This record gives sequence, structure tokens and C-alpha cells, in this order.
Amino acid sequence: MKAPDLAKIDDACVQPWSGVLEPLKAAAAQAHLRYRVVDLGKARDRASLFAELDRALDLPEHFGKNFDALADVLEDRDWLGKGGIAIVMLHGNAYRDEHPHEWSTLEELLGEACEFWKERMTPFWVFVA
Repeated sequence: MKAPDLAKIDDACVQPWSGVLEPLKAAAAQAHLRYRVVDLGKARDRASLFAELDRALDLPEHFGKNFDALADVLEDRDWLGKGGIAIVMLHGNAYRDEHPHEWSTLEELLGEACEFWKERMTPFWVFVA
């Protein structure tokens, strides 16, 4: 699968991804974005979901490990920095099937973050693999 041009801020959103991750990693590097992989295969419950998000996204120490805190952090310039980010949610489809309510909330927050950063001309991409 061919990666989109991650420098196109208007196209940044939550979207599906299939295939190897190398094209996404290369596209993120070319667009000068941070690239992070969140392995949702390690998330068995809400606590482990937040632990994996915290680990993979290098969230700030004050992250409260709940959805409200995640929403705040995802829209925090101190965390994101001056550039944007490309996030891959590995095993996202399996997590969605096993935890539909939590996935719905997570996907909504990620989508809101994409829109928030788009308005600020900063690319925020999420790929569900």
C-alpha cells in the first residue's frame, strides 16, 4: 500500500492501513513528522490500553491515564511540539472487535485531535493497522 503525502495537512485524519509499515515510516520522515507505533495487541483492558498509549506516544508525566486526560494531552503543544505526528495503531482492528466501547471513544478522541491540529496547520495522522 502506498502511503499518502503526510505533509498535506488537510488530508490528516484517522484512516485504515494495511500492509507493511515501512512506507508510513518513510513518509513520516519525509514530512519531518514524529512516527510512533502503538501496539494495541498488548492492550487487554483499559489500564493496559493507557499504559501502551503512554509508552508508545511518550506522553507527559502528568498524563492521568483516562480518556479525559488523553484528550487534553493529544491537544497539548508541549507534548506534540512544533512538528506533527504520524501514529500507527497496530492491531487496531482486533482491539476494536474486542473492546468496541473503548475503541469508539479512542477513535473519537483521535479524530478530534486530527481536526484540532488541522486548524493549527499541524499534521496529525492516525493509521489503524
